[in-house]
Amino acid sequence: MAQLDKEYIQTAKLKYVVREYPLEQIHPLAFKASEAARCASDQGKYFEYHDLLFANQKALTPLDLANHAKAIGLDLVSFQECFDSGKYTATVRRDVETGQKAGIRGTPTFLVGVQDGDKVKVSRIIRGAQPFSVIKDVLDKQLAQN
Repeated sequence: MAQLDKEYIQTAKLKYVVREYPLEQIHPLAFKASEAARCASDQGKYFEYHDLLFANQKALTPLDLANHAKAIGLDLVSFQECFDSGKYTATVRRDVETGQKAGIRGTPTFLVGVQDGDKVKVSRIIRGAQPFSVIKDVLDKQLAQN
């Protein structure tokens, strides 16, 4: 991710958009963890929280999620209000439905394409954890076409 950020995102060569795709069949607590990550985004700490969740995949109970929020310095009252309200339930559900329609079956999955108005015309799907060299090759080919 650091290489992707440095070479493509910070240089504005691409727009990186994250959507939630909790795999509830594998991780029953993943959906609520996705909601919690969105609540962390309200305080500008989505990726920091997201990374902490992935590092602690067996610690996703509501108490664990609050402890993770505390660990990264979130305002706990605001975080808990967001989480308890279900503010992002519909958003996460919509992300999952959109992902399923796009043919996503697991994570990570990267959709590479060109933005056309408010939609993206997908030209390539990268499935699973891949070395940076594979992702770089796909991105460079896409950029060369535009």
